Amino acid sequence: MNSSAKPPAPMPAPRRVACPTCKGPAIYDPSNRWRPFCSQRCRSADLGAWASEQFRVPGAAPTDDDPNVPREP
Repeated sequence: MNSSAKPPAPMPAPRRVACPTCKGPAIYDPSNRWRPFCSQRCRSADLGAWASEQFRVPGAAPTDDDPNVPREP
């Protein structure tokens, strides 16, 4: 046996972040199946907010003369 071998490093503690929905603590680790949320409830609430358009990506509305807007035939 080699006495100069180093023991394995200890596993770091899982990182804790604020849940985007309730601001409570959430474990940001693959063991948390809802990450970055703290629970399925918070994850579903966030999805519902996006689906109901409570959250929007900022941007200007396209104008009628925008060449990138598809036209109806």
